Amino acid sequence: MILNTLRATIYTLLQIIITPPYALITLFCFPLSPHHRYKVTYGWTRLMLFLLKVVCGLHYRVIGAENIPDRPSIVLSKHQSAWETLALQQIFPPQVWVLKKELLRIPFFGWGLAMTNPIAIDRSSGKAALQQIVEQGRERLEQNFWIVIFPEGTRISPGKTGKYHIGGAWLATHTGALVVPVAHNAGEFWGKNSFVKYPGKITVSIGKPIDPTGMEPGELNERVKAWIEAEVSRISCFGKKGYDGQFVSIPNEPLKDTEK
Repeated sequence: MILNTLRATIYTLLQIIITPPYALITLFCFPLSPHHRYKVTYGWTRLMLFLLKVVCGLHYRVIGAENIPDRPSIVLSKHQSAWETLALQQIFPPQVWVLKKELLRIPFFGWGLAMTNPIAIDRSSGKAALQQIVEQGRERLEQNFWIVIFPEGTRISPGKTGKYHIGGAWLATHTGALVVPVAHNAGEFWGKNSFVKYPGKITVSIGKPIDPTGMEPGELNERVKAWIEAEVSRISCFGKKGYDGQFVSIPNEPLKDTEK
């Protein structure tokens, strides 16, 4: 426990040192196109994942990588930890996120986040927020960006299920974009509000894409929820002692077109 706390302290100190100047660099990228800005901000993500690996001993494996479509789609992912906000950027092609607009007000982190062209919504605005998601989501898809949404809206502790909000399913049924469900067990290694990051190998499972054609948003939402929750239960504890080797892992590098 002491060693893990020390590792987490070193990681946090490095993050504090690196993030402010990197955020300032991203601000100077504002005149660039959204895709070029993404390449710059993505560098910070890769660096954080590298530090988690070498400092905290936190690795990951991906199963179902062959399920990643060859066109921009909507990723609906389980949300247990801060870890997946980093890793999904490395696993999937260039992407934007649907997020609460309050996040953009966080000094340095929020400034850099704003440069990634997110869909920032006021979650209290009801149907107006859904309309914003559809309008801006369609625009981002046409710009060749993927869209990442955490249906539960906030981090949920392992073993628990939050309410799956309908925004992602609503976007899919109104744009026709494929939905890619994602399950993982990151919360067992880096829990909600936990300072300590435990060493091990996180398992990320990518489900088969779902074509929303002919489906109602509620129906699609329930189908995504059922798969994610069942898969999270199945992979729980994988990556800890006694479970390594059950799945074939892929390198912790961005997936190229030939690898999809």
